[in-house]
Amino acid sequence: MSAVVIIPARYGSTRFAAKILACQTGRPLVQHVVDQASRCRLVREVYVATDDSRIVDALKPFGTRCVMTSTHHQSGTDRIAEVARHLADDIVVNVQGDEPEIEPEIIDALVERLQNNDEPMATAATPFPAGADPNDPNLVKVVISQKGRALYFSRSQIPFQREPSSTTAEMLLHLGIYAFRRSFLAEFVAWPQTLAERSEKLEQLRVLEHDRPIYVQRVRRASHGIDTAQQYADFVKRFAAAASGGGKNCAEDGAGR
Repeated sequence: MSAVVIIPARYGSTRFAAKILACQTGRPLVQHVVDQASRCRLVREVYVATDDSRIVDALKPFGTRCVMTSTHHQSGTDRIAEVARHLADDIVVNVQGDEPEIEPEIIDALVERLQNNDEPMATAATPFPAGADPNDPNLVKVVISQKGRALYFSRSQIPFQREPSSTTAEMLLHLGIYAFRRSFLAEFVAWPQTLAERSEKLEQLRVLEHDRPIYVQRVRRASHGIDTAQQYADFVKRFAAAASGGGKNCAEDGAGR
């Protein structure tokens, strides 16, 4: 089974304007995601799916394959599904465009799971990080079965600990990466939104409400998604500490400001 990564990328962002093209490292933020995904062993190609020509122009100097999509999509999943319709690959991995430190091993693990098992979809979770607030609705929690399949995702604290005890259930933080069988992806985006999905604003619940399984790959730690200018500044520091710099500059001076 062949696999591709498709990165949905939109220009707008409420908390960090035009973050997808922030380029203090000399590379647009989304290009770092492309770079990480390109290191995967089991991925044939990496695409960026966007409806904004500014993103296409910024990525041209890096040779990144961009596909222009409709401006009417409600979610990144809808956007990658449009691109996937024109591909022959069996597995499509949706990697968020603001995850510049996504580990290639996680992507490969999800691809390998679908190659060797019968679930239509797979995602990832990690033990809840120390210091993170489990009551934060922006941190999505997941409960999984003994076979590693998702029972439920929620913005609320699950499982709820009714009484303090020494046998506290492990809380898992869901990571926003999804691997789909291409045939199932087309089926999924054709379904209307479901009740729990609309309530929680979590589209993966649509799958569970249709009684379809989602395998949850447990990983050791979460990568750092970029939602704010401060988080981006922290990433720039980590990048500078880990690399000597160099490479191509941004296509447009000041892109992402």
